[in-house]
Amino acid sequence: MHGALGSHEQMASMEVVLSATHQVYRFNFEGHGGRRSDRPFSMEVFAQNVLDFMKEHQLDSTDFFGYSMGGYVALTLAQTHPQLIKKLVTYGTKFAWTPESAAKEVKQLKPEKILEKVPRFAAFLEQVHQPNDWKQVLDKTAAMMLALGDGAAFSEPELQDIKVPVRILIGDQDQMVSLQESQWAAKHLGQGICEIIQDGVHPLEKNNPEKLAEATINFLNH
Repeated sequence: MHGALGSHEQMASMEVVLSATHQVYRFNFEGHGGRRSDRPFSMEVFAQNVLDFMKEHQLDSTDFFGYSMGGYVALTLAQTHPQLIKKLVTYGTKFAWTPESAAKEVKQLKPEKILEKVPRFAAFLEQVHQPNDWKQVLDKTAAMMLALGDGAAFSEPELQDIKVPVRILIGDQDQMVSLQESQWAAKHLGQGICEIIQDGVHPLEKNNPEKLAEATINFLNH
């Protein structure tokens, strides 16, 4: 499952590797990749997208790989519908949400700044999300992050309620997510383990998909 501002295309390289041993499904959360959405973004909304997708494809239960926001959505689903998840792998998922950390992330989501500083990224977002307005995608994502920082994020007791096996992968070069917050989450999950990916960075497409797939498959097969 893809990250914030992304689409299912973000997961293409992982699918190529994982499909050698597993049946792989990938899809867009609403409001992403051209999929329509007429409501605010939230982890609960995106978790409902997953429920709808599983029902449509007649999936009773399955393993999950979630990148960044996708990992958080998967954990949200694991809390409310644990019977649907066999094992869960996250990569680059942020857990340390406070008003200060949320405000820091939101600063990077100003459309006018992106147009001025990184116009190529603005063009990329426009292409990925058309016919949706990419600026609205940014605004809805920013509002969701602020809500996480304002108390909507997982608490320790809520993480403890998640009993499915979880492997939290974190790149040692990740500039957005810290090893400390990843280890904190793994410690409080019912069956959580944190694993460091050497030379791993936050942007999924800049990682070695074989390395991520190997860590994923090793966990799923044991």
